Amino acid sequence: MALEDVCKSRSRAKPASLLDFDVPVAECLQENPPRSGTPQNPLPFEMSHGTTTLAFTFQGGVLAAGDTRSSCSGRVSCPDAEKVKPIHSHLVATSSGTSADCTLWKRILARELRLYQLRHGRRVSTGGAAKLLWHMLLPFKGTKLCVATTLCGWDESGPAIFYVHSDGRRLRGTLFSVGSGSPYAYAVLDQAVESGMTAEEATRVAREAVYRATHRDAYSGNCVDIYLVTSTGWTRREREDLKEEYYRERKNLARPRSAHPKPALNETSMIEWSQPHPSKT
Repeated sequence: MALEDVCKSRSRAKPASLLDFDVPVAECLQENPPRSGTPQNPLPFEMSHGTTTLAFTFQGGVLAAGDTRSSCSGRVSCPDAEKVKPIHSHLVATSSGTSADCTLWKRILARELRLYQLRHGRRVSTGGAAKLLWHMLLPFKGTKLCVATTLCGWDESGPAIFYVHSDGRRLRGTLFSVGSGSPYAYAVLDQAVESGMTAEEATRVAREAVYRATHRDAYSGNCVDIYLVTSTGWTRREREDLKEEYYRERKNLARPRSAHPKPALNETSMIEWSQPHPSKT
């Protein structure tokens, strides 16, 4: 007979699992398909999502950036949210969607990756981390859960980026931008991102992309966070308030036209449109 039976002190706690959370989604997982909220017990308010996050690879590693504005029902609920967070020493993740959902699943992912490292003595690859997160989110497909994250890491194969969404998507690429401000960020990234950039140039491009997105998208704004992931781990650039850039640009536009010197024409600018331009190698 066990000592717990003699002392009548057997624990009545339920075994810990990923589903032991007091959220409406977990109570509906036995249903097919699962759903969040019912007509009798609806959600307290309609979720609204707005953000600008981006990530791309270059010769120096992986760069991830995002704004810090968190919105809810058309209001700015938090001006200094962290949308780019470290998972471990060589992996960071951007978050788009519902803030609480993204924070919860990032913590779960960080815990599982840490346990794997302690058990096996090595880190999970970036692709393995993306597959694990995708597998954990898959049962919640079709619910109100909204998690869109870009995993940016460095493993034995080098830099890698994976995009994982709670609707079942898992993609690998070299450049991603997610959120309501992503169309404006892509306009800068598609033109400026090159594989041969230095870390300083990549940081400048990411900062410019986030700034242009926050200037046009009402749900993005405030500051910019930038992380760089290399073979030695991640480093974070000091947070910068984008309003200073906005006022600086407005001041330059307010200068008289005479203060803006016209660029000198050179031979390349005088080439006629009918002649083909030399291709870049």
